[in-house]
Amino acid sequence: MLHTVAKLHYLEEMSQVDIARQLGVSTATISRLLQRARAEGIVRIEVLDLATPEDITRQLIDGLKLRDAAVVETPAAGTLAALAAPLGGLLRQAQLVAGSVVAIGWGRAVREVIRAGLPRIPGVLTVAATGGMQQHAAHFQVNEFVRLAAEEFGGAPHFIHAPYLPSTELRDVFLRDVAIRDAVALWEKTDIAIVGIGLPHAINAPEASAATPSEQALVHAAGDVLRHYFDVEGQPIAWEGESRMIAMSPAQLRAVPQVIGLAASPEKATAIIGAARAGLINTLVTDTKTAQAILATLAQRQDRQDIGGGMEPAAKTSCVAERRGQ
Repeated sequence: MLHTVAKLHYLEEMSQVDIARQLGVSTATISRLLQRARAEGIVRIEVLDLATPEDITRQLIDGLKLRDAAVVETPAAGTLAALAAPLGGLLRQAQLVAGSVVAIGWGRAVREVIRAGLPRIPGVLTVAATGGMQQHAAHFQVNEFVRLAAEEFGGAPHFIHAPYLPSTELRDVFLRDVAIRDAVALWEKTDIAIVGIGLPHAINAPEASAATPSEQALVHAAGDVLRHYFDVEGQPIAWEGESRMIAMSPAQLRAVPQVIGLAASPEKATAIIGAARAGLINTLVTDTKTAQAILATLAQRQDRQDIGGGMEPAAKTSCVAERRGQ
């Protein structure tokens, strides 16, 4: 009867009076049975200690060794656009002034936050962090992002009217063009870069990423930033087009005081971890669901390392014992 009463009350949500009437006993008896059910562990009442976005932010900074991070509650819709507010806060904190340089990458998150609005910072220079792509998809229109960002800031845009992946010969020709050369020179003076973080091609269709066959072959890549690929440990993964890209290099990205990665998808947890470990981002703007997926992935990897590390001494002891027995 103890189990039956507990199920009726806690699972079927019946009142004690209704249970007493159904079982033909007194309400006082039902009350005592419910107390016993809790005392004997048949019923366990737990109040979850939910982490706030602020708590999660601190955990992300520690876990990914970031300079800064901002986490918003995952909204019912419009998650990418919701990243605009925390990004704006980070941009204000950076104390950008007239002449400061903000490099802009491509991607859905970058597009949506710029469309949602950036803070007014007159005189800021915006520059494309990469050449363009011969794709109609809206999230690849990097020069348009640069124009819109400059409009929002009240600054001046600097475009790169060249493909991101030309031939080796054409790359040199493009970089000799005065306008392109001057824009590319701003990469060395960049104060903040705003970039997206790409999914691994194993779960991202080629038509969505516009990846070349060489890129699609990078099956061990966790993700990319500006087509610079890496594994989950942050180790770079070379590919055929790397040397001829017109884009900020990994070294240039690492030299930027603040590279803000924008991402909002639990599927990107591994890519975000890899990007941070590679040093291609040092600040993250994301939502709570994605942040929790990142922290869960970090915890799982740590558990595996702990288990592996714990087995090694035992194995060594066994080997020593065998040798002594011989």
